Amino acid sequence: QVQLVESGGGLVQPGGSLRLSCATSGFTFSNYAMSWYRQPPEKRRELVATITTTDRSTIYADSMKGRFTISRDNAKNTVYLQMGSLKPEDTAVYYCNAVPVFIHSWGQGTQVTVSS
Repeated sequence: QVQLVESGGGLVQPGGSLRLSCATSGFTFSNYAMSWYRQPPEKRRELVATITTTDRSTIYADSMKGRFTISRDNAKNTVYLQMGSLKPEDTAVYYCNAVPVFIHSWGQGTQVTVSS
């Protein structure tokens, strides 16, 4: 059974940083590209970043380029999202999932709130 467990969110001031983690199980992690998504209040879920498998190429949504870094540790079956220069508009619940997504296995997400 696929499990995706996000952690590391919290309340941070504008300009601050956070590192999110997503621990996974139930599938061969190293065989899948992984993505982070976010869902701001009263908005649809959106793609934040993707990291491929062996070459670890990364892709970011335009608004996150230069501020966020996605990485992975295949030995720990974990994907990370380092977020910096955070803005109030980054406030959202952040989720991870594989590519293609495990549609029935979304985790609970981790809340990130950027506010002074």
